[in-house]
Amino acid sequence: MFWPRTSSVTALALAFAIRLGLAADWPQFNGPNRDNKSAETGLLKEWPEGGPKLLWTARSIGHGFAAVAVAHSLVYVTGNVGDDTLITALRLDGTPAWTAKNGPAYKREHPGTRSTPTLDAGRLFHLNADGDLACLDATSGKPLWALNILQKFNGRNIRWGLAESLLVDGDRVIAVPGGEEISIVALNKLTGETLWTCKGIGELPGYSSPIVVEHQGLRQIVALMAKAIVGVNADTGELLWKVAHETPYDESIFTPLFHDGCIYFATAHARGSRLLKLNVEGGKCSVELAWSTDKLDSHHGGVILHDGHLYGFCHGNYKARWDCLAWKTGKLMHSEPTGVGGSVTYAEGMIYAMDERGRVMLIKPSPAERRVVSEFQLPKGGPGPFWAHPVVSGGRLYLRHSDCLTAYDIQAR
Repeated sequence: MFWPRTSSVTALALAFAIRLGLAADWPQFNGPNRDNKSAETGLLKEWPEGGPKLLWTARSIGHGFAAVAVAHSLVYVTGNVGDDTLITALRLDGTPAWTAKNGPAYKREHPGTRSTPTLDAGRLFHLNADGDLACLDATSGKPLWALNILQKFNGRNIRWGLAESLLVDGDRVIAVPGGEEISIVALNKLTGETLWTCKGIGELPGYSSPIVVEHQGLRQIVALMAKAIVGVNADTGELLWKVAHETPYDESIFTPLFHDGCIYFATAHARGSRLLKLNVEGGKCSVELAWSTDKLDSHHGGVILHDGHLYGFCHGNYKARWDCLAWKTGKLMHSEPTGVGGSVTYAEGMIYAMDERGRVMLIKPSPAERRVVSEFQLPKGGPGPFWAHPVVSGGRLYLRHSDCLTAYDIQAR
């Protein structure tokens, strides 16, 4: 099924790369802190012509748009294979360690997997587009428990299928079924038992993934729903606050970003960016709008916060651009047409970007202008746009298109 193709690296170099893989895991969507930033150092500041050294290519992983997760010296990826949603664990040399099914393949509009697996304490958690939640042993793929969040909590699916990458908070798995009565739930990560449910939101789920934040002693789950963004007490499930926010086609995809007591989020179709300030008092929380702009209307590619500025591709109401905003004020620092959107991640002072046509770029962030240091073209791995987010882990850059995953060596020597 799998045909990893390695470049002509020596055994010593490959072993060195594998050793590096132990040092910097990427255990969930948007990384360890869900801020889309890697703590890795010692990476290349520019690439040779044609891109960094290719380590291997894994094919037949199944069609999908989900990014990878990296933990336990394994690379986890999901894809449509036949009629199934397949979770695959690859060794650091690109060969398969195990595969496991999680419900049916999503074959409706824009077919393919959406959600990235979440790794925690030796377990893997994954939600498919139809609400099947699987907990597996992360090293063997053995099923531990499973349930369907739409069926169990009377949830409601959305036009393009659930895309949430599950959040683990301590002993809890957080999921967003988006039912009329129960909208967000916390499950025991060991058993799947319900620990709390949040009622009173009444919103459909978004395509977003929730985050957990702590501010002034109050821990809360922040989730972008289809037509609102909400804050929920992380320990009890009590609804703390809700702010209405509508976007065409309910395309609420952005994973919220927390920094300095504020929540940032963005949506496409010129709805733009918002910064909400959290105010905590007596175990309760309210929010106030710090600023709002129609700029940096990120679709599904994410945004990077670096040195007080936000960077990323924007939808531009079908006129894609690269925007930079000041965090504190929302002021537009620069804007550049890009033709198509894309996705981003960050490591060691550099932004790694891949646009929807497979152009991969290493960008030096600056509020003055977009500075593309190096670039190369990722080969097509199948049908559809290049939507999977790039991942930096263990001195490698992982890039996925459709049915194909590639690993590049970006470690400085």
